[in-house]
Amino acid sequence: MTRDFTVVIERDSEGYFVASVPSLPGCHTQAKSRDELDSRLR
Repeated sequence: MTRDFTVVIERDSEGYFVASVPSLPGCHTQAKSRDELDSRLR
C-alpha cells in the first residue's frame, strides 16, 4: 500500500536541505544534496 504525503523542503543557513511532513509530527530529515534528501524521504 502506497500513501502520498505533502513534504515541505527548505534550505537552512548552512546550505543543508531540510524536509518535514506536516501531517506526521516528528517526521523530518536533512541532507547536503537534494538527491540525498530525496533518497532519505523514501
